[in-house]
Amino acid sequence: MHDCSRHVTSRTNFLAAAGAAATMLLPGARVLAQPARPRMIDIHHHHYPPALIAQMNASQAQRGLPPVPPTFWTPEKSLADMDASGITTSILSIASPHGVWFDADPKNYASLARACNEYAANLMREHPGRFGFFAAMPMPDVDASLKEIAYALDTLHADGIGLPTSFGNRWPGDAAFAPFFAECNRRKAMVVFHPYAPNCCSPVQPGVSESLLEYPYDTSRTFMSLLTGGTLAKYPDVRYTLCHGGGALPYLAGRLETLGLHDPTLTKLGITPADVDAAIKGMYYDTANATFPATMAALLKEIPLTQIMFGTDYPYVNGKQNLGPLESQGLSPSVLTAIKSGNVTRMIPRLATL
Repeated sequence: MHDCSRHVTSRTNFLAAAGAAATMLLPGARVLAQPARPRMIDIHHHHYPPALIAQMNASQAQRGLPPVPPTFWTPEKSLADMDASGITTSILSIASPHGVWFDADPKNYASLARACNEYAANLMREHPGRFGFFAAMPMPDVDASLKEIAYALDTLHADGIGLPTSFGNRWPGDAAFAPFFAECNRRKAMVVFHPYAPNCCSPVQPGVSESLLEYPYDTSRTFMSLLTGGTLAKYPDVRYTLCHGGGALPYLAGRLETLGLHDPTLTKLGITPADVDAAIKGMYYDTANATFPATMAALLKEIPLTQIMFGTDYPYVNGKQNLGPLESQGLSPSVLTAIKSGNVTRMIPRLATL
């Protein structure tokens, strides 16, 4: 792998450092303490290990689509965007693959997840302080995933676990996945759900990307699956995290609570509007590709500030594209600091010491 452990200092930083050094050499000059650079942590930053690219391209070929070039994403590109945006640290994760693991043979799920996790851990070692990662899991293979939880968290020191919002035609609240969430609960793990389009739903027109509507809708399906399947109640110590501002969930919160009064399943389960409200407010949310004024207004109105963390969705959306809308809304410095770094360092304490 190309050695990208040396980061090229930007021209601006270089000139600033040179100017400071020159000032120190002037006779009688007072050396002023330089303010620390504000921390900014991106918890939604995708990486594409070689093993994942290979499986992706095998799937592309089966569907008659062109291959994805191996340079689609590189560590150098990530670091360059982070530096351009002022992002101190990015937490790596894989984007939800087409189908289940890009239609891989189920016997290969475990090796694919392991390859992705070891690649991310290696980047952490090569670039201290710049990267963390949410471990990929060979789900829906629960037994293999339990082994990978132990390896990823105990040996590779992952910051949490990444899951797609669905597995073909199954959602995380499925009773079969209870042992997985029981282990996550025992460890008080952070579990981040990245959306994908399930088998049930096709684009509204051929050629329309599923990411436009189905991704944010599936985030809401995942929440309902976890709620009605009893996962949230049984395993309350998991730190459940939804990407993209929770998709449609904050906007639909009132609807779910009101219509839930008349829903036979929620009524049978004894789930009240207050339970729905508490569950929505108890989740954590990232702002990846969701820093638009209307989206942030809904998120900040419905969700406690302590539950909101900055994300970008790189390489699909870069840092500046997320920061521009976020910083132009007149949010107070304390709110911005909480979103950009304060909340996530409470979730992942090691980040506070970098």
